Amino acid sequence: MKMNPYKMELENISKTYPSADGTLVQALGPIDMRIPNHRFVSIVGPSGCGKSTLFNIISGLLDNTEGAIYVNGNRVDGLTGITGYMLQKDLLLPWRTILDNVILGLEIQGTSKREAKAKALPLLHKYGLKGFEYHYPAQLSGGMRQRAALLRTILYDRDVILLDEPFGALDAQTRAMMQEWLLDLWDDFQKTILFVTHDMEEAIYLSDEVYIMTSRPGTIKRHLLIDLPRPRKPQIITSPEFTQLKEEALRTLSEETLKAYQQEAAG
Repeated sequence: MKMNPYKMELENISKTYPSADGTLVQALGPIDMRIPNHRFVSIVGPSGCGKSTLFNIISGLLDNTEGAIYVNGNRVDGLTGITGYMLQKDLLLPWRTILDNVILGLEIQGTSKREAKAKALPLLHKYGLKGFEYHYPAQLSGGMRQRAALLRTILYDRDVILLDEPFGALDAQTRAMMQEWLLDLWDDFQKTILFVTHDMEEAIYLSDEVYIMTSRPGTIKRHLLIDLPRPRKPQIITSPEFTQLKEEALRTLSEETLKAYQQEAAG
């Protein structure tokens, strides 16, 4: 066991793939991150830099080529089921009601349906889904479906939650509402959240820390500590402190986005 003060630690994580001609292509890394307990951490980077690849490695769905991942001091790279993981698509099963979708993870873990429903119903009522428990996904708006998917992920009850652009497909108003909703959920459950987004304002608003990745192969270009008061309120977005953080972060991201464009143009 590796003893350290962090909830999650990534050491020298990298991923290479064989190309068509047999040569190895570096897709990601090396990545080093140290994430304390109960932190909200966002990861931002240009398209194609490896953000989703990194999440797939952390979740155990994809093997890393080099490096190690520790959760609570235990090495976990290559293991599935250690983290909760939610993609941009809600992936709700259309033939199950919202309540039955939310308890799916509990059922897979072996919890009886009766016990699972007893755990889920108070959460549905508290977090804006009261009256929709027995509706089907097609009957709900995008924001409501994302709420159900997030509650399903929370009920899976893992210390570390990976959220890969969960609000990317939502309109601006719904997205803002979901940000407030997510912060309430995070504050109540005190999970450690890793959050991928393309929106720098969203990353700074939600997070305690923001990691900005380079163009491919993605590494960490900059690590920002977001020293803004909590609980966060939308008015903070117009504060001088927020504006300065956003400008600094966007300068870094713009440099890497330009490199990514140049790489793509060069073939």
